[in-house]
Amino acid sequence: MEKIKVEPFHLIGIAVRTTNQNKKAATDISLLWEKFWKEDILNKIPNRTSDNSIYSLYTNYEGDHTEPYTTLIGCKVENLNNIPDGMVGQSFDGGNYIRITAKGDMAEGLIVNEWSKIWSMGLDRSFSADFEEFGEKARNPSDAEINFFVAVK
Repeated sequence: MEKIKVEPFHLIGIAVRTTNQNKKAATDISLLWEKFWKEDILNKIPNRTSDNSIYSLYTNYEGDHTEPYTTLIGCKVENLNNIPDGMVGQSFDGGNYIRITAKGDMAEGLIVNEWSKIWSMGLDRSFSADFEEFGEKARNPSDAEINFFVAVK
């Protein structure tokens, strides 16, 4: 775990409004990832700044992690001037973050398990925008390394 400053950036991708109540987010986000891969969203995103990383951004929180929020799966882009139909663009302000790296098998609940740990850490969270970065080391789902970025005050 390390405290870092994240610079502003833009994302384009697909999104869903969800909540962690009744494990709804696990279903909604899983379906969003399925759509992302099935519809080849990655290759439809214009002006990508890198082909190496995919981001899962959690934003527009109504309160804390127990309240509704929006999840966007997409890529960093140069600007939001050309957002394809069916996709959304999001400007991200950057800020103070805690970066946590998790390793393991994505099929064994790596992401959900790591967020459960984060929720119980007692971090002074800002609930502005949190995200995961799936880079080169996340390409092997059975031995993935994923960076989690948690916004803090």
